[in-house]
Amino acid sequence: MTCSICGFTHNCICAHQPNLSSNIEFALLYHENERHKLTNTGKLILNSLSNTTEYTWQRKEPPQALIRKINQADTETWLLFPSKEPVLSGDFHHRHDSSKKQLFVLLDATWQEAKKMVNKSPWLKALPCLEIQTDEASRYHLRRNQSEGNLCTCEAGIEVLEMVKEPENAQALSCYYDQFLTVFQAERSGHKFTS
Repeated sequence: MTCSICGFTHNCICAHQPNLSSNIEFALLYHENERHKLTNTGKLILNSLSNTTEYTWQRKEPPQALIRKINQADTETWLLFPSKEPVLSGDFHHRHDSSKKQLFVLLDATWQEAKKMVNKSPWLKALPCLEIQTDEASRYHLRRNQSEGNLCTCEAGIEVLEMVKEPENAQALSCYYDQFLTVFQAERSGHKFTS
């Protein structure tokens, strides 16, 4: 029976799922092709951090609930996406408004899909972009054609938690992500993981 939370059948990882609270908020914006893929890591953030919300991107019907959240006067929103003039994660503490809630929009999509999402959504293009700077190489090798230097959604979330000085949350999410990676190939092959 497939777990309704982690999506795994043979290797449920819910016992490893942390229950975290954070001073920031994440908004996962899924490309419709991504949401239910077994390789999707955004669900790890959604399952772990209580103040994470999820939305599905549609070109002709923007998610009004997310747009309302972005437009709240007490919220400063950041789109995690490279741009011509991004705020680099190392400069975040000098550039953000500490009097406002910080909302980070994570595009949960392949890089090709994410570019399309931004290019076809003026409301996303209008957001200030934050680009993660890290020396860490991606541990995500579950899909073909991964570009060097790119992070998966969960890794980006971990880096944001480190950036906002929540190392305990970052470490707990990282351990959950490690468990996901550890059992994934066995799950994909249809058997229980054995070490």
